[in-house]
Amino acid sequence: KTSFANLKKNFRRNIQMIFQDPYLSLNPKMRILDIILEPLKIHEKYSKKTQVRIADEILQKVNLENSIKNRFPYQLSGGQRQRVAIARAIILNPKFIILDEPLSSLDVSIGADIINLLKNLQKNLDLTFLFISHDLSVVKYISDFVSVIYLGKFVEKAKTLKLFSNPLHPYTNALIDSSFTLRKNRTKILLKSEIPSLLNPPNGCLFSTRCPFAKNICFDIRPDLEEIEKDHFVACHLAKRAFTSFGSSKTTSSSL
Repeated sequence: KTSFANLKKNFRRNIQMIFQDPYLSLNPKMRILDIILEPLKIHEKYSKKTQVRIADEILQKVNLENSIKNRFPYQLSGGQRQRVAIARAIILNPKFIILDEPLSSLDVSIGADIINLLKNLQKNLDLTFLFISHDLSVVKYISDFVSVIYLGKFVEKAKTLKLFSNPLHPYTNALIDSSFTLRKNRTKILLKSEIPSLLNPPNGCLFSTRCPFAKNICFDIRPDLEEIEKDHFVACHLAKRAFTSFGSSKTTSSSL
């Protein structure tokens, strides 16, 4: 029988994490080689020579020179540090990687290089990503399926092309409108009020206090996440009535 300890160990090796800030996620007292090899030393028993060979291969996969192995994190740029974090995450050949805002601490040009690297690794290593981001243009580029969260609750879930071509929830529309590269000829939705406190959320729909289309039912009853069409889920009382027109440039409050 497989023990719980072994199950837990297998779970941990197959699920890895890439954190938001590469300046804080790497141990400043460890050399780059030791940082990359740490997961391997925990989960595998390889000779030192084999460990170094694997590290060299991983560095090549993330487009880093082998010469950085003996450096410390403070000697690297932000982009290089994030590549080290990626190398550490993939060295065990995981199946699933959680990425928490991996580009937010990087400038635009470096971020573009990192996202292209992640896209290539995802394809070449057959990885599944849980990509957490507020940048919808990046989400659209790297994701196959998108879930939109407001105040800790899912408000819309759909395949990427479907969600961006026909967003049904007002909050999703507002997010797309806030992106200059995505909104194009859309009529911008203006939100009301401030974001409610999680300590005192609205009684009905969590978005009701900010939604320009809210009706009485929205303030009284919290909507469930429902499948409006195949693989397209929305938590909105008005979504069914708005299904055919909500994401178009002709959308008005009367269409809801």
